[in-house]
Formats: sequence, structure tokens, C-alpha cells
Amino acid sequence: MRPSIFTGNAAQLFVYSASAALVCVGLLSAPSIAQEKPDRPPWAQKSASAGGEKGKPQPDDAEDSQDDRQQRGRIRVNVNLVNVLVNVLDEHNRPAPDLPRESFQLFEEGVEQKIEIFESETQLPLDLALMIDSSLSAHKEIIFEEEAAAHFIRQVLRPGDRLSVFAVDENITQLATFSDDVPALQAAVHRMPAGSGTSIYDAILLASRTLGRRGDDRRRVIILVTDAGETTSRADFDAARKEAVRSGSLLYTIVIRPVKNESGRNTAGEHALETITDTMGGAMFFPDSARELDGIFDRINRELRTQYRLGYYPNPRGPANTNREIEVKVSGKYQVRHRKSYLTGPQ
Repeated sequence: MRPSIFTGNAAQLFVYSASAALVCVGLLSAPSIAQEKPDRPPWAQKSASAGGEKGKPQPDDAEDSQDDRQQRGRIRVNVNLVNVLVNVLDEHNRPAPDLPRESFQLFEEGVEQKIEIFESETQLPLDLALMIDSSLSAHKEIIFEEEAAAHFIRQVLRPGDRLSVFAVDENITQLATFSDDVPALQAAVHRMPAGSGTSIYDAILLASRTLGRRGDDRRRVIILVTDAGETTSRADFDAARKEAVRSGSLLYTIVIRPVKNESGRNTAGEHALETITDTMGGAMFFPDSARELDGIFDRINRELRTQYRLGYYPNPRGPANTNREIEVKVSGKYQVRHRKSYLTGPQ
């Protein structure tokens, strides 16, 4: 520090320095007296009374674990870098690994972008929100759902991955916070409560916000097992889809249809989920019975282990807080899935 910048004697300089230090300390401690969880939706905020408002979906207080706090405390770099996870399937609907960078083209708003990062079978760790519909309409098949989910947990988790378990009914209940403790997570899926309604939009919104608080150097995935009978959400379709896009998560939706005839089902809920799933770049499955869940979870696991990661710096960069359309093309006869858009941050 150059002495010519300051005036006054050494004592004054000491006072200024001490005051600045106190201000810094105050700023660092300010979040502790702010609203407890300002990034939760209004219905997920705790009320002034203990326990929050009855009947509102609230994740476990354990959600703010040391792991979460460490993730939020990281210094984030490359804020303009856009990551796109891409699933490429061949004509037999099987993952197509080992394609070269030259096979891929990436466009934003119709303008081709330079692919700065290319990873085949990306090793970025996973954060998974496993959400199981426990409403009365879906509870008939709950035993099969629990067994298949427990098998999937054991199969999918690798070192560095984390998974959280949620029950979805009229409320959203976090049964296990993000962890790699397989026995504890498997025990959580066997504790599904029997609810009445189904809050699908609330589930997607809350899962997206929860995953959005995780580190940027991780893949974010929502796996939703439901009968698609949306009945009790406080959030609407647009709010759920917007939050999903903001989080950059993938959505895999497994629809267990208790009634096969369309006239007896909530097809509007299915169509809404198809739209959100497509926007997020995941996949939707319609098993004929819950006994097919093991095979579907196996397929999801294979896809997650054969994903391509493309990274680029948008040129030109879009205005702040706007929705930007993404398209990825792969040469050859392949089916390509990826998130269709992202929201720009502040300039």
C-alpha cells in the first residue's frame, strides 16, 4: 500500500484499519440475522412460531448440513460458462458412447458456439433428488416402487455422489438429506407416508431449488416416480418449469398409471410433465406395471454414466435475466436429448 494515499498520523491509520476490519466482520456475519431461508418458496418458509405453518411442504432442517454450507461457500468461477449435459442414443435406444468432439455442433439462439469443454462419459459427480409419489392414488404400487428405488440407490451412487429422498403427496417431505449413506437412504424409501393429494409442481419446484443450492461443479438430477395425478400443488406449471430451467437440472419422470384407459386418468398432468421433462433434457417412461421399474432405473443409471458434457462461453452473450434457447446436433442417426434453454444471470 502506497503511503502517499493516506493523510494523518499513524494512530489515525490504525483507527481506519480497525474500523474497516469491523465492517468486514459485520458483513460476513450479516446472513445469520437475515431471513432464515430466503431462497425457499413462500410456502416453504418457517413461520414465526415453532415448526412452521401446518400443512405446508418444508424440507428437513437437516437440509442445511455441513456439506450444503460448504457447497454454498465455494468461490464460483467461469460464471459465463454454460454447461450442457447431452444424452445420445442410437437407433436401438441405447446410449452411444465414445463419439468424438467433431460429431457435435452446439447452437444458442440459432448461432453456432465454440465448444470449449468436451467430456465423453463425464465424471462430474451427481446430486440426485429421488421423489416418490406416496399419495393414495399411487400407494397401491408403493412396495414395488420402494424396492426398485432401493436397488437404484445401491446401483447409482459412486464416490462423490449424493442423493436425497423425498415423499410427494399433498406436502413434500424430505425423508433423507443429501448423502452417500446407502443403507440410510434405502431405509428412507421404505418410510413413505400415505398421503392423500399429489403436488407434482411443488415437487419439481422444491427439488429444483434444493439442487440449485448445490455446487456448480456437479450434475443435478431429479427422478420423479408418480401417477401424474396433479391435485394439490400451490405452485403452477409455469413456476415449476421456470425454476427447473434456472437450476439446470435433468428430470427423469416415471409415470405409474393405475388406470390404462385415458378416460380414467389425469392426462393433463401427464402432458404437463412431458413438457417440463423435455425442456429439462431428461426422459419420460410409462411402464405397464411397477415390476418394470428395475429395468427403467437401470436405463437411467446407464444414461447418467454415458453423458457427454459440452461447455461454451455464449457469443454473443444474451441480456441479463433472459431465456436462451440451446440446440445440440450430432452427426449420424442418433436421438439427442439435452436441456433446451437456460436463464442468463446478471451482467
